[in-house]
Amino acid sequence: EVLEQKLAVIFEEFGIDKTGDVLDSAQAGRMFDEMYLEAILNPEKVEESVDSIIARLQDQVREARTTASVLGATEDLEPGEAQRLLTHPLPYWVERMTVSYLKAHGGQAERKGQSWNITWPDGEIYTNVIFTGKEAERFPTARHLTLEEPRIRGLAMRLPRFAPGQPVPVVSLPGVPKEINGVWSLWRIAITTMEWNRRRIMPLLLADDGRVFMPTARHVWDQLLMASPKVCSILDTQVSQIAYAQMHKAAEEQGKPIYEALVQEHRARIAREREKADYAFAARRKTIERIGLPQVRNYRLALLAQEEKTFQQQIEERAHVYPEMVALLMIRVEGDGDE
Repeated sequence: EVLEQKLAVIFEEFGIDKTGDVLDSAQAGRMFDEMYLEAILNPEKVEESVDSIIARLQDQVREARTTASVLGATEDLEPGEAQRLLTHPLPYWVERMTVSYLKAHGGQAERKGQSWNITWPDGEIYTNVIFTGKEAERFPTARHLTLEEPRIRGLAMRLPRFAPGQPVPVVSLPGVPKEINGVWSLWRIAITTMEWNRRRIMPLLLADDGRVFMPTARHVWDQLLMASPKVCSILDTQVSQIAYAQMHKAAEEQGKPIYEALVQEHRARIAREREKADYAFAARRKTIERIGLPQVRNYRLALLAQEEKTFQQQIEERAHVYPEMVALLMIRVEGDGDE
């Protein structure tokens, strides 16, 4: 039991792959045989013997991992990718999200030169706030808000849902051709398991003639992020309910490939977990089978079989997924033709 507990620590620290390689070696087998012999001859020194074996195993695992990191394949650095990350508009989106939220929920956002003074709805005040990395370099004393900030991350993670029957606003949006008229919506498609979840966001535009325009939906999304839409009116309740029902049906059809891709990704992840676990159990089984004493060997094999059975039950439970499709936003778009 002492050995199993300490081996579990090694598995947790170094992972199954490298630890399994070491445990499957002939040298490890000899070490375990020596330890069991020492435990029989000198029971009072069993913990010292276990500690010695564990220390030697840790050294071997570290060496194996170091070798892999030195000889393993490395990807070429791509300056273009680095430049893309530096110019990504995420900080601007975070700024837009924060300022819009404050204005809509009773807070305040006041521009002061290059920074903001913001007041949260609960009265907490942030002064001298900036959002971009370039601004942070220019103004090192300013407060740089990113998604690492709990309040900001909370805005992004706790997106409100658009409920059936909720009034749909009619929006005039610069940058959208005037012939584009229809209902635009944003959907979250996700799968959830006991300990894992993945989600995708899908924009959707359903034109008045019943056609679905996916590229135009993405363009409208971009314009919503860059331009300032104007709310012209609100659809009445009955018309809003009809619009939601039509959009929900279209979202189910257009979102099916996205859902199937998420499921496939999850199945691949489960398959990788099974493969790693099978390798680890096989390595441990070979090690146990080298034990000379039949009673000890059979006892250890029985424990391993029970552990493997428990793992298989757990992996089967994790294989089940729960689908989700939620409307996050819905508006009627009327292009104003301005480019």
